[in-house]
Amino acid sequence: MSPATGTVLAVLLSLVSAAGYALAAVAQSRLAASTSADAGRGALRSLLARGQWWWAVGLNAAGALAHVAALHYGSLTLVQPLGALTLVAALPLGAYCARRRVTRTEWRGALWTLAGLVGLVAVTGPTAPGEALSLRESLVVAAATAALIAALASPGGARRAAAPASRGLGHATASGIASGVASALTQTLTAALAFTLPGGAPAWWQTTLLAVLISAFAVGGLLLSQTAYRGGLAAPLAVVNLSNPAAAAVIGVALLGESFRAGAWGWVVAATASLVAARGVVLLTKGGAAAAGPAPVTSPPGTPPASAGRPDAPVTAASAGRSLPAAPTPVAAVPAGRVPGNDPARTPIASS
Repeated sequence: MSPATGTVLAVLLSLVSAAGYALAAVAQSRLAASTSADAGRGALRSLLARGQWWWAVGLNAAGALAHVAALHYGSLTLVQPLGALTLVAALPLGAYCARRRVTRTEWRGALWTLAGLVGLVAVTGPTAPGEALSLRESLVVAAATAALIAALASPGGARRAAAPASRGLGHATASGIASGVASALTQTLTAALAFTLPGGAPAWWQTTLLAVLISAFAVGGLLLSQTAYRGGLAAPLAVVNLSNPAAAAVIGVALLGESFRAGAWGWVVAATASLVAARGVVLLTKGGAAAAGPAPVTSPPGTPPASAGRPDAPVTAASAGRSLPAAPTPVAAVPAGRVPGNDPARTPIASS
């Protein structure tokens, strides 16, 4: 196969992967909007019983397979930036399903986020062949990641619990980190199966442990993204796409001896790209909130209507909380100086 043909196939497969991820994100966001926000085993069973959930799982799997196939035919520097098109594709798809238009603020946020994400990917060098985490490093990374995910996914107090958007971005960050760590552990498992893992060939139980950790982080990332989409589509999806390569970059720099491209300038570019992407997330959050409109204010059961307590408001049975007595029958006005029932015009005159 010629290099040109391989490049074309890599681009096409990357576009298919981005479309699959975008469709999965839209399906998850619509599912999150139609389900209850209550947590617990009942909510999980209800989610697993929905066919739309399994469609989203299948679309995510198809996107992942297309991404792996694209990496087979093209370089990482070509495939990874094209994966950022997931956000650009999901934004109009989500708006179409919601029967609305994409706001100008959302488009601006998507472009800012896309620019920041491409900048991060451009300065992040790929891992050299054969480099992978050792088993001990994998366990340390898994433990630290589990603690970080627990902190990000926790309610974090009443103030954060009352803000769905803030809670959704926290879950989105945890989802992206979980997916990035799952990718790093997958690389370790691949090296273990090829008997090239640092420290020698692992035992069968060590390989099984790696497989269990990979499955746990992958499923956890999918469930966290599902809860993140309760706060909207665009902003959580942008955070997931940003935190995933960021987690992989931190692992590579801290444990595998990697560094950003272009030396010190690579760090500057990475910091600038992070700020640009953060600006895009803020715009996406504002645009999504403006498109959704103000939420209707509902009163808890037993709360009197808004008109209750106003001196000029009419008293009704609903505001009084009980049935009102019937209005008394009006009495005809009697002229002054007359006694009811003693009308001289009708009083007979006695004869003498």
